[in-house]
Amino acid sequence: MAKERLKAKSPKRIPQNDSRAPTDRLKKMINKNDKHKKIKKKSGNPNFVPLGKNKFVKAKEEEKEVKKSRKSGRTKGGDSILLSTAPAAQQLRFFLDRYQSSFSKKNKRPGSSMPSNEVRLSPLEMEAFKEACMVEISKSLPQDVANISIHMKAIFGNSWKEVLCEGTLSEGKIDAGSPALFVISASALRSLELLRGLKSLTGECRAAKLFAKHLKVEEQVSLLKNRVNIACGTPNRINKLIDIDALKLSRSSVIVLDLEKDSKGYSLLTLPQVKQEFWELYCQPFPSKTYSR
Repeated sequence: MAKERLKAKSPKRIPQNDSRAPTDRLKKMINKNDKHKKIKKKSGNPNFVPLGKNKFVKAKEEEKEVKKSRKSGRTKGGDSILLSTAPAAQQLRFFLDRYQSSFSKKNKRPGSSMPSNEVRLSPLEMEAFKEACMVEISKSLPQDVANISIHMKAIFGNSWKEVLCEGTLSEGKIDAGSPALFVISASALRSLELLRGLKSLTGECRAAKLFAKHLKVEEQVSLLKNRVNIACGTPNRINKLIDIDALKLSRSSVIVLDLEKDSKGYSLLTLPQVKQEFWELYCQPFPSKTYSR
């Protein structure tokens, strides 16, 4: 009985020439995998169609490209971020391209009054947009926050002090809450940064901060009851103050569009929600002088 038990417990030997031997089976599995790899690399099927790049890999590559373009200071199409140093015709073309593409159904914001079909301006409509409405600034001076007040003086010419610095209202000539200079940016923090650059022009007449962060509409309405020469803010709040008739456009002559990119590569005209708010604001009866930085 003991011998029989030992026999039952002893492992079954597999002869070396048997195909079931572990080493041979392992070799066969490896060979099979290699064969499949070869088929994946090179298919003999004439109807084989490659599926293309993995969408996640593609998204990562695009993100890298955006970071790279932000470091070099250039956009994907090769347009310089410092757009306002470009000829007026190029600035206008850039602006109209963004304007037409912004009205597509894909980009429309829920509840927006903007048309849902993509806009294509006719040659007659294009004539209404003149190159003279775009401002070319000097290339000799850097376009940074520290120099923005110098650029504004150059744009307004000899009348800059009277238009941008004086703080008294003139009945019948200068209405309360009607800025001569609008600076529109994508965020409150960026607006504050730009206002610091304009500080030399706001000594006698306080600039209007037109954004939602830490500022109530009531406070802004109270400020706009006085003379305002410079207003800086975000599209949403500017639009709201125009709608309630606190902010007036009768005196506005220069509009600065701040196209500085944020840490994620977005700007005023590319950040999804903000760009729609901007184009809704643009439908307001703004005058035709624009400066894009």
